[in-house]
Amino acid sequence: MTVSAVVFDLDETLAIPRRERQTLMTDAMASIGAPTPTREEYLEAHRQHLTGETRAPIFTDIFEAYDDDADPAAAAAAYRDEIAGSLRPVTDAESLLADLRGNYRVGLLTNGPVVAQRDKLATLGWEDLFDEAIVTGELSAGKPDTRAFEAILDALDVPAAETVYIGDKVRTDIHGAKDAGLRAIQVLYAGGPEPDDSADAHVDRAAMATELPAALGAL
Repeated sequence: MTVSAVVFDLDETLAIPRRERQTLMTDAMASIGAPTPTREEYLEAHRQHLTGETRAPIFTDIFEAYDDDADPAAAAAAYRDEIAGSLRPVTDAESLLADLRGNYRVGLLTNGPVVAQRDKLATLGWEDLFDEAIVTGELSAGKPDTRAFEAILDALDVPAAETVYIGDKVRTDIHGAKDAGLRAIQVLYAGGPEPDDSADAHVDRAAMATELPAALGAL
């Protein structure tokens, strides 16, 4: 089957922080005198708020659980600033995307609130690097919901059967894409999710610029 489009996840697939995310959270909360959630607590709250404008509802849930009156909007802004100062692209990400656009429609589908994820794209200077970029905060559902994948397919005007999704998370990215009728390539890295058998191929994140074009060509 012909591959007409390639769609990427953002976090941990194309962009990664220079510092541990728990450290970023600790520093952000310390700057406003708020309690620091664990990474697991944050991710659980994040999963409940894959749509919406900002991370404020995420921190509202967290601070309610801590019975603390810290300002959720201030927490969202502080965490966003910490991430912006630490975010970097994976090796040769920009050249990879530019090269792929010579052969495919190239999209982005990333989970999270609008302000947080759009700010990452602005920080990286990537607003014009994709044919279409969708943040699930703009939608009625986030990954792995089929509606999220349908939204990027509609935006790119490509069929699911001719589209490959590139991401690292098994349930959210690989299973979500496969359930929506796309093919999926899992990005692997030290400390990341284990390789999933349902992925159509696997690539090493550190060598993605060379391994991904070959993997796409073999599908």
